[in-house]
Amino acid sequence: MPFDYYLNIAASGLLTGLVYGLAALGLSVIFGVVRVVNFAHGEMMVAGMYGAVLLAGVLGLDPILAAPVVAAVLFAFGWVLQRGLINRFVERPEHMQFILLLGIATIILNAMLMLFGPDSRNVMVPYSFDTVEIGPLLLDAVRLRAGAGAIVVTVALFAFFRFSRTGKAIRACADNPLGARVVGLNIDGLYALTFGIGAGVVGIAGALMTLLVDSRPQLAPEYTLLSFIIVIVGGLGSLPGALLGGMLIGFSEAMAGFLLDPSLKSLFSYGVLIVVLLLRPQGLLGKRS
Repeated sequence: MPFDYYLNIAASGLLTGLVYGLAALGLSVIFGVVRVVNFAHGEMMVAGMYGAVLLAGVLGLDPILAAPVVAAVLFAFGWVLQRGLINRFVERPEHMQFILLLGIATIILNAMLMLFGPDSRNVMVPYSFDTVEIGPLLLDAVRLRAGAGAIVVTVALFAFFRFSRTGKAIRACADNPLGARVVGLNIDGLYALTFGIGAGVVGIAGALMTLLVDSRPQLAPEYTLLSFIIVIVGGLGSLPGALLGGMLIGFSEAMAGFLLDPSLKSLFSYGVLIVVLLLRPQGLLGKRS
């Protein structure tokens, strides 16, 4: 088989992996700052997918144009959720946080089942079947746009945390919560803002994912688990690691589906996780504790 075939499959997997990585960025941001594992992460992502589906059906918006609206709604939801409920559990044992977030995930999942039913819903865009030729590569236009959107959001997120005063304050909370409180930072408010940002980012990832797969509530646990795998592979709390992990998982899934069987793609994701844990337990870009 010509080498160009493998090159195209690899490029397709990497573009999908960029969206995976963006979803994992939301999880990594929340864990890296608030130190709470968001077990409702996949449910929020699927909620973002359905938000894009609704905006496409009612207003005819392209999912890429719908992404900022979805992000704003999920940001508000995440902010209220953290400020009103999760902040009370930040200092409590991990098992109590787990039960709380698992309960929230169950509520969101069942709400989506009641509102939209179990059937798949998709979004058709004018470029659904278009391809873009770049040298030897022949890429799906939808996958290329989704990957480009993920890169734009990732760069904006990195710039926010690195250069803005609020971003620096959030990083200070992540590095030393006690010191940040001593110098007068509003820790609870910054935690709520961080959770809102994480929820908004995963909402954008969900909107972009509607270009690639059909929306259905049953995807939520799968995306939660996938985001955990990506964050662990990349390194807990590392934003570049989450993006790198997403690309690696997307690449491994694409190659496994092409060379072996599409049903084995999850097997290879777990295989990558096991190899990384054996060779570099802190993740590819994680720091040793």
